[in-house]
Amino acid sequence: MGEYLWYIPNTVEPGHRGDDTLDGWDTLDHSTELARAVEQHGWAGALLGTGWGRPDTFTVAASLAARTTTFKPLIAIRPGYWHPANFASASATLDRLSQGRVLVNIVSGLDDAASYGDGEFDQSRRYERTLEFLQLVRRLWNEEQVTFHGEHYRVDESSVRPRPWGAEQGLHPRLYFGGASAAAERVAAQEADVQLFWGEPLDGIAGRIDRLRALSETVGRTHRPLEFGLRITTLVRDTTEEAWRAAEEKVARMAQQGPRAQEAFRRHTAVGQQRLLDLAARGDVLDSCLYTAPGRYGGGGAGTTWLVGSAQEVADALRRYRALGVTHFVLSDTPYKQEIARVGDGLLPLLKEPDRTDATPPAGRTQRLPAAHPTEAPA
Repeated sequence: MGEYLWYIPNTVEPGHRGDDTLDGWDTLDHSTELARAVEQHGWAGALLGTGWGRPDTFTVAASLAARTTTFKPLIAIRPGYWHPANFASASATLDRLSQGRVLVNIVSGLDDAASYGDGEFDQSRRYERTLEFLQLVRRLWNEEQVTFHGEHYRVDESSVRPRPWGAEQGLHPRLYFGGASAAAERVAAQEADVQLFWGEPLDGIAGRIDRLRALSETVGRTHRPLEFGLRITTLVRDTTEEAWRAAEEKVARMAQQGPRAQEAFRRHTAVGQQRLLDLAARGDVLDSCLYTAPGRYGGGGAGTTWLVGSAQEVADALRRYRALGVTHFVLSDTPYKQEIARVGDGLLPLLKEPDRTDATPPAGRTQRLPAAHPTEAPA
């Protein structure tokens, strides 16, 4: 039935994507409260956001693992920030201490790379470096006395102690990876465990899955078959009308505030982000309930498109992705703590039911316009 994760933003400043928490936002107690709520409301774990100028993701993940019992941190990290041997050792140690709860999200895209000494700005070389990073980390998790002489990394007779939890049975932390460029897809097809998609329509996801499966054969993948995941905002309410009213109100507020600088930067640098922004030309609502308007008013990444509706409608939409082969889901909405409970209690039980035979949208259904069109919001 898939694995379902939430999202913990991991920022110093409050107000991330409209979250209304002010007191204690950047404290361990607040992050722990979110992680324990994730456990209590049926989620397997949560993605921890990363970027220079934010709390160190690995440190936060280790702290939360120590304060929880089942919570799986999906730790976003960047080659260029970590040396692969250091990361292989740190992640194996945390995985062993937490008894197999570590998940890893490899991020190749640029942030403030020069601030921490990463001088590689060429996209193609960044992905070549990521490929080496993944290859070396995998070997260090699984082999003894590893010698690796690549273009970007070198180690001689290196062994990681301790090994990841379950290494004796061939287990290691699952490696998630994102990216929509041709270079990114080659890395995913060859070395990732899970390719993460942002919230594109079904036809776009289907095309990318077909391409990645074919590419896996072309590049001679030697690991288990590549799996697929979806990172998206889910705005869920008791009724369809309540959900669309809340979505329109949020977009109206975004229209008044304008895009943030970092989100505007991503608009011009990330292939996947541009794919999301281009969807608005196809309509405000695609498939059954995929809302594209947020991208026009500053929504970035997973906040660019939203699945909007009742719990049953959003569950049906996610089942359609699942029918294409998507088995990992990273969902979120704000306020984070409130929505952990609302979405967890209302949506997750539906997704754990057997797939419905009527989960396919009506033929030709490509757009549904809310009653109060959000583009009428003041600029």
